Amino acid sequence: MKIYRIDQNSRKKINDLVTDRWYSLDMIVRGERIDLSDADGWYTADEGGITGLLTFRIIGGEMEILSLDSLKENKGIGTALLDTAVSEARDKGIERIVLITTNDNIRALRFYQKFGFDMCGFFRNALDRSRKLKPEIPLIGTDGIPLKHEIEMELFV
Repeated sequence: MKIYRIDQNSRKKINDLVTDRWYSLDMIVRGERIDLSDADGWYTADEGGITGLLTFRIIGGEMEILSLDSLKENKGIGTALLDTAVSEARDKGIERIVLITTNDNIRALRFYQKFGFDMCGFFRNALDRSRKLKPEIPLIGTDGIPLKHEIEMELFV
């Protein structure tokens, strides 16, 4: 599997994917609006197009994963992208990677914990506040679970 760094040549395709998967180029994390239109990251692709995407930012000496999408489940795409993030964090002397997921995303919670992440924060009803900034966030999430809370996870590298 080949992993590519997001660059100017791939930016339009990346932004189209982000909009399709996350309803807009805005990501709301802990009440902060983050514009993903120029977020750093990596993607995987095959002849059919992009198969996976990870975006991140470095803030306060930590790497924060903003989005992780695997368009072909159970093929190792998410793991390969996270491995790349861990390698870059180590290369830059970053010791902690953090991310936010939501209470409905049971598949992500399982995946991140198997990778080695631990839950380190719980933000009750955070999505109520987030919808004020991004009204297109649905009320119901994966598997019909009400989309209500943010869960912070961390990995020390």
